[in-house]
Amino acid sequence: MAGGSGERFWPLSQPDRPKQLLKLAHPGMTLLEEAAARVAPLVGAENVFVATTRALAEPIATSGTIPAANVIAEPTRRNTLGCLIWASATLAARFDSEDLSLAVVTADHSIGDEEAFRATVGEAMGLAEETGALVTIGIRPTRAETGYGYLEIGEPMSPGRAARQARAFREKPSPADAARYVAGGRHLWNSGMFFWTLASFQRELSAAQPESFAVLGAIRGALTRGDENGAERLFGQLPTISVDKGLMELARHVAVVPAEFVWDDVGAWDALQRCLPTDAEGNVVQGAVVQIDAKGCVLINEGLGAPVGVVGIENLVVVASRHGVLVCPKDQAQRVREIVARLERERA
Repeated sequence: MAGGSGERFWPLSQPDRPKQLLKLAHPGMTLLEEAAARVAPLVGAENVFVATTRALAEPIATSGTIPAANVIAEPTRRNTLGCLIWASATLAARFDSEDLSLAVVTADHSIGDEEAFRATVGEAMGLAEETGALVTIGIRPTRAETGYGYLEIGEPMSPGRAARQARAFREKPSPADAARYVAGGRHLWNSGMFFWTLASFQRELSAAQPESFAVLGAIRGALTRGDENGAERLFGQLPTISVDKGLMELARHVAVVPAEFVWDDVGAWDALQRCLPTDAEGNVVQGAVVQIDAKGCVLINEGLGAPVGVVGIENLVVVASRHGVLVCPKDQAQRVREIVARLERERA
């Protein structure tokens, strides 16, 4: 899935160049390139597909990350459940088969150990195919993070297996609840990665969202007939809801595989200090930056055409590009999208 706008990475992120097309967690690869390269050894490069929006279809197709024919562009935004319904219908029609296994990963994660990642994904896919469960990967929390969702885990799926039953999904918690989850040891971060067979996805969707299940079947039929316009009209009937809310929280058979790799959700500028090398004072520095006595900062200059100088600052984000300049405390990095919203209002 690569349909997000990445507004919290303004001013580098732009409508036609969102965060998945930026080199944020790796100096030589975009987030999307990293994501595709991680899964290609498991399924083959020809079986890596990108689900995105119409606006991003061309930039992704021309990036060379995957074959252009493997870009699946949903007609309009219907959140992640709509995205996966459109992708599932498209793949079922293209392969003309019910016997499909789908690994749903995202384009904005930083993965520390790719071999361990692939081993965990392999276990999750095997479990999905063997049991018919909807399977997700849970991340062992390293801090009381309030910006992530949590999974409450239950009993092991079988003796000697790391996979657990999923007891409940918890939305982004308060600081007190997050601290309690971490201390209790029964909660994992929700990674937003999912693994299932097409048959299992349809079975659970028919129970949780029967009207959406009917739309999926109708879209698949229209695409099989080559009726793209009809499929798009049908897609417009879907509600705007996340896959977590609309399916995973309601599904009857959900399993969690604990991650055996280092993971980070690259959600805002402060995440770069957890993903990239830092200097002796804990700064991430990229581009033409002159810094004196800076500590714990993210300092980036991309294409400004002149150096950026900083003196005596701590725990700040300073990002300069030809689209604008951002200065904010690291602990306010989630609020950068408010700037994007204000700029859009002023342009209107």
